[in-house]
Amino acid sequence: MERSYKSVEVSKEILDRFKKVPVATVWSCLNIYLGVPLPYMEGVRTMTPNKRLAARARTLRFLPPRLDIDFETKKDMEKSPEMLAMSRCGEDDVLVADMMGAKYAAIAGDVKLLLLKMNKAAGLVTDGAIRDLDVLEEEGYDLIVYAQERTPYGGRPWAEPAEENIDIQCGGALVRPGDVIVGDNDGVVVVPSWFAEECIEWVEDLEGAEAFVKEKIIKENVVPGKYYPPSQDTINEYRKSIGKGPTNH
Repeated sequence: MERSYKSVEVSKEILDRFKKVPVATVWSCLNIYLGVPLPYMEGVRTMTPNKRLAARARTLRFLPPRLDIDFETKKDMEKSPEMLAMSRCGEDDVLVADMMGAKYAAIAGDVKLLLLKMNKAAGLVTDGAIRDLDVLEEEGYDLIVYAQERTPYGGRPWAEPAEENIDIQCGGALVRPGDVIVGDNDGVVVVPSWFAEECIEWVEDLEGAEAFVKEKIIKENVVPGKYYPPSQDTINEYRKSIGKGPTNH
């Protein structure tokens, strides 16, 4: 299949479809079908269990503190990198922060994160830490949060917000502005925006085919290896059962 690798604005309809499928199957699509070696954010785990995330990435990069960086980024705190990044977040957007893996360095607390609440953002993801999580829950911020740890610390002495709306890493995965961030209790994966529609179609087919073969396994009382993993013929048999034509993905 010929693809365009240009970033696109992923629709709410596609995001809503991603919320209905497991992260594990999305990972399979990215790793096996597309060949992305590291789409999973290692060490990044849910702080708000049993909530599914599928949102467009708005990116923020932290760097080690230094006087020149402080001078450049703190001249006008209303236009600091973190405020600009959070301002880009609306509904169906998620703030993704590259904290360089500083496990106990907080991306922000309840006061700064109020901007995400006011913008009705989906949440935040970081390979650093989150603080004031109890306050976020008690005051109804309604944010889905993924991080390495909870912490009472701020960002210093490890990191300060330095750049926004750029390509970053988070948990070892590349994140570009507009990429789709998909999360559940298993963790978080990154779907390139230009691949999102193709990916969700593949994932929905595989999920449907796996449910289809589980029924066959139970009905025939056979070992799963008879039908799993689903072959292309089995996937097309499933598609036929729901009135769809064959596919070759």
